Amino acid sequence: MGNITAGQLLARALKAEGIDTFFHLMEREQLIYDLTEAGLKAILVRNELAAGMMAHAYSRVTGKPGVILTAPGPGTLNMLPALANALADASPVIAFGCSAHLLDRHTDTFQEMDQVRLMEPATKWAAQLTHPHKLAEFVSTGFRKALAAPQGPVYLDLPADVAEQGPPIDEMEARLPAKYRTDSRPLADPALTREAIDLLAKADKPLIFAGSGVLWSKASDELTEFAELTGIPFYTTPQSRGVIPEDRAGFFGGARSMAFREADVVLVVGTRPNIIPTFFRPPRWRDDVKLIVVNLDPEVIGLNAPVEVGLYGDAKAVLQQLISDAQGRFQPGETEWTKSLADRDASRSAKESAHLNSDQVPIHPLRLCKEVRDFIDRNAILVSDGHETLVFANQSIPSFVPGHRLTPGPHGTMGVGVPFAIGAQVAAPGTQVMLLSGDGAFGWYGTEFDTAVRYRLPILFVICNNGGYAAAFEGVDNPQRELGFTRYDKMAEGLGGHGEFVEKPDEIRPALERAANSGKPAVVNVKVDPYASASSAAFFTRPGREGVGDVGWFR
Repeated sequence: MGNITAGQLLARALKAEGIDTFFHLMEREQLIYDLTEAGLKAILVRNELAAGMMAHAYSRVTGKPGVILTAPGPGTLNMLPALANALADASPVIAFGCSAHLLDRHTDTFQEMDQVRLMEPATKWAAQLTHPHKLAEFVSTGFRKALAAPQGPVYLDLPADVAEQGPPIDEMEARLPAKYRTDSRPLADPALTREAIDLLAKADKPLIFAGSGVLWSKASDELTEFAELTGIPFYTTPQSRGVIPEDRAGFFGGARSMAFREADVVLVVGTRPNIIPTFFRPPRWRDDVKLIVVNLDPEVIGLNAPVEVGLYGDAKAVLQQLISDAQGRFQPGETEWTKSLADRDASRSAKESAHLNSDQVPIHPLRLCKEVRDFIDRNAILVSDGHETLVFANQSIPSFVPGHRLTPGPHGTMGVGVPFAIGAQVAAPGTQVMLLSGDGAFGWYGTEFDTAVRYRLPILFVICNNGGYAAAFEGVDNPQRELGFTRYDKMAEGLGGHGEFVEKPDEIRPALERAANSGKPAVVNVKVDPYASASSAAFFTRPGREGVGDVGWFR
């Protein structure tokens, strides 16, 4: 036993948690050196907020916490919106922020800020390290809190004179916690799971609605088995698409609004009754709909809408219970309910077909979506971002693999696309990653394309470029919208990547192929019809908001 540095102790603590990668923008050279010397991979970014978003996406794809390190003061403050987005999305992110010397606090020293208080509203837990030999225990507490239900980000503050410039740490004093979290999966009350199956078996129009809890508990196989056993139609939140492959029987993408409006019993698995499902309230849902809610967080059971059966437990464990209870209770096959959904789905597909196959110039965004859909691998990670682009992509591009569809999430944070794509590619280096983004959203963090170039990440950045934020309207002068048709393809070339500019529909596929074959990060900049407006249903949930669409754009 001897002395070690705080960085070496931090490396041991992170590796004990299975962490091998972190995203950063900080000048603490010794700390970064210690981490990389221990074998951790460092991804140096252009902006701390982008680093936070990369860690968020990394967590989504790998299922384990993403890690960020930032510099003091403004550097740490920059990542706050990323943590707020992760909190809304219930994603575990571990954020380390360096801060000014403790001994100089309250003297107006360089970059002195009360970073802990600033981070509290955007995290599950925010705390400051005060003794270097306690660093590993401090980290273990952060991971425990980030991974406890409901999951979310934590902020760990590292003052310079404690975490880097303090005296060496005696290894005898540096305790490295082990075996301090349980892997057990809470089961629901068996009487209540039987009651839930009774309700579903007697329902005329049953439905399954699943969310990210299925991803985090790795319950996709169980959810798929339950859907096939019962024959109940299924839908998911945007972030959890692919937990059941969307080419399986029971998925009717074009009938989503009808399914929600008419379902009489809904099994809600691993998602909150928040804005995404419009709180499970009318007119989005029937006023007499019966909800069966499965969640590991008991505080969301009964939130915003009454529940008929509340099943507190882990999604994977509870679905196994439901599968056992459902044996012999259902006869999968076409029913009047599934036939009506199939008919609506077919009708919607027929209406969209003209745009999906359109040869118009400027290109219709749905034609671009079709080309993307036909080009990407079945297991590709698709990131979608923007306003119109997000809706068009959600309507037309299916998902087949859990965790391989990334969208801005319930907070609706635009601009996540570029950093999400980078975080996803770092998390899955052998998987095709594509970003389909609006031009406005791409511009916010487009310079992170340089990060993709430096780390040789072969991401396809496809830009649905309509010349502004959202769609234009004939005869309406909206200076807040106009951006011009920015040549992001030229930017990509200037940063060392591959660039393509496309103006005709038949040029899209060849451009995608050239971009993919380049072996470089590539921008395919597609000029689309600025007047093509994505349509989504508007829902009115509060008195006094009649005529105001709530959140159809991120469905």
